[in-house]
Amino acid sequence: MDVAASEFYSEKDQTYDLNFKEDNNDGSHKISGDSLKDLYKSFVSEYPIVSIEDPFDQDDWATYAKMTGEVGQQVQIVGDDLLVTNPTRVAKAISEKTCNALLLKVNQIGSVTESIEAVSMSKRAGWGVMASHRSGETEDTFIADLSVGLATGQIKTGAPCRSERLAKYN
Repeated sequence: MDVAASEFYSEKDQTYDLNFKEDNNDGSHKISGDSLKDLYKSFVSEYPIVSIEDPFDQDDWATYAKMTGEVGQQVQIVGDDLLVTNPTRVAKAISEKTCNALLLKVNQIGSVTESIEAVSMSKRAGWGVMASHRSGETEDTFIADLSVGLATGQIKTGAPCRSERLAKYN
């Protein structure tokens, strides 16, 4: 699951608005981070979910840590917006046990060197690592090569429905 929870988080009242796309949103579907965590936990116990990406806002470190502590042995908690492939944020996440997997996007941090550092730190912590495409990708297969070269074990390129995605699978 790629939740992208930062998209429906309200910093003003520190809630997650599950009805954020509705035009006539009266705010009645706003829930706390703990309530959202409990909702995910119910999904994990009821369905064969193996990975949850960005379950909370990129700065909701405390709820990430609670979630990882409670279900991190059963499911991969992936930091994308939380970590942004940034070694400094990865170090903080390792220290605070806020997730257990890195979503690797080289163009998020800006250099291959920093990306490799983030991967190395993640692997030393026993985390999973998933190399990922970005929107607006080309047919270049670099991320597939990077994923193999860094032995990430996982790659996220989307459904094989367009040539720029299919190229990575080939």
